[in-house]
Amino acid sequence: MIVKITSGVMKDRRMLLAFGSAFVFIIAMVVISDVTHTHEFILPEFAAMAVAMWAFRDANWLRQPINICLAPTITSLTGFAVNQMPLIYLIKVVLTLFAMLLVLAILKSNFAPSLATGLLPLVTDAHDWTLVLLVFLLSLFFMVVVLVFQLNKNLDHKPKQHVRQATAFFIIMVAWLVVCWLSGSVQLAAIPPVIVVAYEAIHKREYSKKSAFKQGFSLTLSATIGTLLFLKIPSWPVVVIIDILLMLLLSQAMRVRMPALYAFPLFPFILPGNAVHDLPLMTLLASLFTFTCLSIYKNRDAVRGRIPFKRHKEKVKAGSSPGQ
Repeated sequence: MIVKITSGVMKDRRMLLAFGSAFVFIIAMVVISDVTHTHEFILPEFAAMAVAMWAFRDANWLRQPINICLAPTITSLTGFAVNQMPLIYLIKVVLTLFAMLLVLAILKSNFAPSLATGLLPLVTDAHDWTLVLLVFLLSLFFMVVVLVFQLNKNLDHKPKQHVRQATAFFIIMVAWLVVCWLSGSVQLAAIPPVIVVAYEAIHKREYSKKSAFKQGFSLTLSATIGTLLFLKIPSWPVVVIIDILLMLLLSQAMRVRMPALYAFPLFPFILPGNAVHDLPLMTLLASLFTFTCLSIYKNRDAVRGRIPFKRHKEKVKAGSSPGQ
């Protein structure tokens, strides 16, 4: 009995330390940016990485330590290079998405945060190498933390590559961009947290309509809360602390474990002023379109997967029947 209680207390302490470390890191990014009067030090996806790796211990984000540094750095460099080209914004997004999926395929990785770091130069219209350098340094820091504390211990280091799922993901994203182009809503066509969650979802073995609803609803609430607090409260540190506490409550209420919830409230800090007000609505629309398409695709994919299995089962049954 005493051993069980002691084990439970130690587990709670480790969990508290893990969440506390992630939250301190997120707050530090905002405080440094507030003190230096710049948003360059606020990188939303690293807030998600801190929660996913340190608190949730997400195997998909931990299994390949080298790619924790390598993949985000390469995709960030890719997005930065594409952003310098004299092309319209939507074409830049399509090229960057295609290039990032190619990079992940070459690296044999499914490290979803790489998509966010690659899109960040486009979202913020970066023309300074500082962003790429910060992505590299923070990615290197996260890789070192994983290796030093052996957070990837006993994990399979070879994730399965799913070319068909990656292709379907790209088609869905391009379809959404076309919708944005036709409606004239171009500025927030690429919303990194939605894209990252969608990329992870399409690689899941099962993805129900309920999961699609919970993810879309939670992300929309996260974006709305983050935007309202940013617009109403002048103090950045106060805003981020309240954001973190509300995201904790939201994840508990919705019973979801989505690191992206902690990244979304940071986006109003780095978006152009005229885009901040549109973030909640565009998140809602992007979530509705993307997760509906994902749900339909995964449902049809599951049906196709069950048919060969059913036929195989019938053949086995026929082969084992009397008289054969």
